[in-house]
Amino acid sequence: MTQNVVYSGQVAQDAITIIKKFRPEMTFFRDTYRQIHSMPELSGQEAETARIVSNFLETLGGFTVHTGIGGHGIAAVLSNGDGPCLLLRADMDALPMLEQTNLPYASERTMASQDGPKPVMHACGHDAHVACLMATAQLLFNSRAYWRGTLICVFQPAEETLSGANAMIADRLFDKIPKPDIVLVQHLSNGRTGKISSRSGTLLTASESLSIRIFGHGGHGGWPHQCIDPVNIGCSIVLQLQTLVSREVEPGKLAIITCGSIHAGETAGTIPNHLDLKVTLRALDDATHTRLLASIKRIVEAECRVGGTTRAPLIETTRSSGATINDDNTFQVLKNSFVSYFGTEYSDMEIATATEDVHLLASAAGAPLVMWFFGGSDAAQWDNAERQGTLEELPMNHSPFFAPNKGRAERNNLGQLHFR
Repeated sequence: MTQNVVYSGQVAQDAITIIKKFRPEMTFFRDTYRQIHSMPELSGQEAETARIVSNFLETLGGFTVHTGIGGHGIAAVLSNGDGPCLLLRADMDALPMLEQTNLPYASERTMASQDGPKPVMHACGHDAHVACLMATAQLLFNSRAYWRGTLICVFQPAEETLSGANAMIADRLFDKIPKPDIVLVQHLSNGRTGKISSRSGTLLTASESLSIRIFGHGGHGGWPHQCIDPVNIGCSIVLQLQTLVSREVEPGKLAIITCGSIHAGETAGTIPNHLDLKVTLRALDDATHTRLLASIKRIVEAECRVGGTTRAPLIETTRSSGATINDDNTFQVLKNSFVSYFGTEYSDMEIATATEDVHLLASAAGAPLVMWFFGGSDAAQWDNAERQGTLEELPMNHSPFFAPNKGRAERNNLGQLHFR
């Protein structure tokens, strides 16, 4: 974090020495991780998690802590002399899912949502992100005699709905804190524990989520001829949407259409009045995205006409975010640092077909962004699955069985942070 940095084996060795000397005791952060995991909070409702974070930062001292930004967002600033300004971000929200990990600290929580009460689970590693950034804040505070500049730790709400970064920006985040020179963010994956991966350029795809309502004419299941069945129409739409990528996207271009939710009616013997469908579109380039979005709307409207509906469907965008693009110059510097520190534990990765909103923080600050992933699957289980060709069976992010095992820096004998 010093202004003039030379990336070499000596720098890596110096970093190891500093971390060994100033690394905080990990038991507290393991316990904090487990606490947050057991009490997940939906997007926009992260009050308890934010309270844990802000209390820790206030107790740590040295940081100017801003709370309640864009909801429950936190930005903590540690000023440490002249030098670059670095922003690190962790997201805090969880997903509306029923946890099935059988962990002793598994979530049993249910929370209110706009669709009614929902079970809640940390199935994307945000609990680990929070614990890791808290530990990083203490490490950098403890070692502040060895670096100069400004550290900003942002704990962001509502990443899962792709609304939290924009909410913090709209709430004048960068009027409250300095604009960073660099934005860095890490994300847990189901890769092998101890592995670090990233890439230059496009890392994550852009996406747009749609909420679609198909209107029918409900009635008794025994008299379907007197009804307009939105279930038949909805099923036809789902099947037709799957042809778009294979028939309307130029070969070699990346695009995905996912129908993640379909719901209609409550009983087997009744034809419902409407059907709700939730669809996500992912693409790398604007032209493909624009074409597929128009095609989705075309298919939905056409199938409704074929099905004889008397009311046009409702098609609404519920969330959207652009691609996450790693700045090449910053990435190359960080990659050199990773390789010199982690050795073969670092590897370049392919584009991931997920979506983030952290790039909005970087764009609003006019700062370069780099994001990387670190693995959370047990090393022995990963190696065994790789030998057997069953890696796809390991629980991934957004799975009800997602349970990261541990984070470690084994190569440098820095100890282990056990999540389980």
